[in-house]
Amino acid sequence: MAKRDYYQVLGVSKDASKDALKSAYRTLALKYHPDRNKSPEAEARFKEISEAYAVLSDDEKRKQYDMFGHAGIGQRYSQEDLFRGVNFNEVFRDLGFGFGGFNSIFDMFFSGQQTRPGGPQRGANLRYDLELSLEEVASGVEKRITVPRTEACDVCQGSGAQPGTEPTVCPQCNGAGRVEHARSTGFARFIQVTTCNTCGGRGRIIESPCQTCRGSGVVSRERSIEVKIPAGVESGSRLRLNGEGEAGLRGGPPGDLYVVVRVKPHEVFHRANSDLQIEVPIGLAQAALGAEIEVPTIDGKAKLQIPAGTQPYTVFRLRGKGLPRLRGFGRGNELVRVNVVIPTKLTSKQRELLLELAEEMNEKVKVKRGIFG
Repeated sequence: MAKRDYYQVLGVSKDASKDALKSAYRTLALKYHPDRNKSPEAEARFKEISEAYAVLSDDEKRKQYDMFGHAGIGQRYSQEDLFRGVNFNEVFRDLGFGFGGFNSIFDMFFSGQQTRPGGPQRGANLRYDLELSLEEVASGVEKRITVPRTEACDVCQGSGAQPGTEPTVCPQCNGAGRVEHARSTGFARFIQVTTCNTCGGRGRIIESPCQTCRGSGVVSRERSIEVKIPAGVESGSRLRLNGEGEAGLRGGPPGDLYVVVRVKPHEVFHRANSDLQIEVPIGLAQAALGAEIEVPTIDGKAKLQIPAGTQPYTVFRLRGKGLPRLRGFGRGNELVRVNVVIPTKLTSKQRELLLELAEEMNEKVKVKRGIFG
């Protein structure tokens, strides 16, 4: 089923301010949060409004959505990235409670339940900025990058315990990682849940920590990774490498590595999506009489026919001489803008010939210090 418009989901106009977005989201979230609304459709509705708020409350994501709609968001951001950096608890701070921030929203979308404090924890995502030349973008390239990250300890296999020993279940919380404290007041009974002080929320106690990782289960390393960059990639594009981020804790899966591409400015070409733009000079006679000139392309040289009577700043199109289209077929074009160069210094013969031309064409000129006007 097609997604509804995010503005329609929140019931706001397209020029709504951030305060208006926050107010609309809070009203709907309080109405549809599964902890408060037990109807079958409440959870799906809550997910929908949370995704809409996560996108529209972020300036960059909102701009991308306004330009390209859901397609632009889906191409640029993973489902996980839609929620990263959004402080949901801030929306409800003045009410004295929150909905768990990013973790609970993320868990609701991707696991269906909240993560147990002492259970497996997914590793953090990493970012690597990779700079490319325009020539590398044109052909596609494989790059080997070195990424500092944490990995599971080879000695204890990520358990954090010395080889030959195993973590034991915490006697205080029985492996839950949290402790419940009940208190009765008249007809009311209050239950307070806190992190277990004995195990620090892990649910396990390591009596003999691994000497290599000091009980953490992970070690810091630099890993060399091969990255394949597709031809035609744009500056700001992000390539996701699954499982190449930080190591997970307590048996959790590793995070992902996001390679962010930055394309260096070119000294000759200006890029416009898959097209390349260039300006080349031609002489006065070439523009008037026509000529065949040689122009640079991203792959080498090409011939360009200049028809007689070409005017200054005329743009010619060299089909298929641009960059490969990342999501499509073929290549873009090279747009060549010609700049007719007027000579500033003339020899006596050149001045005489131009004067004859001006007379032949019935043009009035004024000769001053060897420069005609």
